[in-house]
Amino acid sequence: MTRNEKMSLKHNPLARFSRGFFYPFNSLGFIRRHRVLYRYVILPFLINILTFVGVIYWGFDFFQKQVMSRLPQGDAWYWLILNYFVIIAAVLVVLILVFFTFSVLGALIASPFNDQLSERTEKLLTGGEERPFTWREFWQDTIRTLAAETKKVIVFLFGMLALLLLHLMPLLGTALYPVLSIAWTALFLVLEYNGYVFTRRSMSFAGQRRAIFRHSALMSGFGLGMLCLLAIPFLQFIAIPLGVVGAVRMLEEAGELGTNESGTELKK
Repeated sequence: MTRNEKMSLKHNPLARFSRGFFYPFNSLGFIRRHRVLYRYVILPFLINILTFVGVIYWGFDFFQKQVMSRLPQGDAWYWLILNYFVIIAAVLVVLILVFFTFSVLGALIASPFNDQLSERTEKLLTGGEERPFTWREFWQDTIRTLAAETKKVIVFLFGMLALLLLHLMPLLGTALYPVLSIAWTALFLVLEYNGYVFTRRSMSFAGQRRAIFRHSALMSGFGLGMLCLLAIPFLQFIAIPLGVVGAVRMLEEAGELGTNESGTELKK
């Protein structure tokens, strides 16, 4: 393959989508090669386990109290069939609620540690010097990160609420809801995991939007890849750190680690 062919493949939208999709998955190898990142991964990993257990407990408690206790009763065969359908539908709804709650809550709780992981990964890729640890800077970064995460979560929840209202529309709303909810969640995941880098640069929302749409194929693949990774049982525990590392690696390939909001290269 010639150099021009390799460059053409690199800038091919499908190839970039594929690269973005696999960034979260192949970031495990990157972490294994850089053991200095272990200390930034272990605590979020434990937080994710505790969050997942809590969300699962809440989901089953909700299912027992709100669904099983309200099922229609009767001895006729059609009541039995109806009960089975209601239980299956309720289980699917509860699983979806558990998935979204874990994705949002886990990322929010672990966000200060994810910011540290993101910054350390960026230093490994760019060769910059790591800032000396101080509790003052840690708490400043924690407050800044939590504020940014809370804003994103609120926007995400309002978007999901709007989509649920759309879902109530017969035919059109029902048909559009699955596609739009997946697209909205993937976009949220792109903003979520790239946001640690963007927030450190004090980028406005407009600047973040421009950075994302400059690399729409790469970002779309990453968002869908994270969505798939979070949906795989037991991999949710390490999905968030993999997404944080994968986002920094992706931005480094896209050339965004050394640019400002407009995409102009920063002076070093």
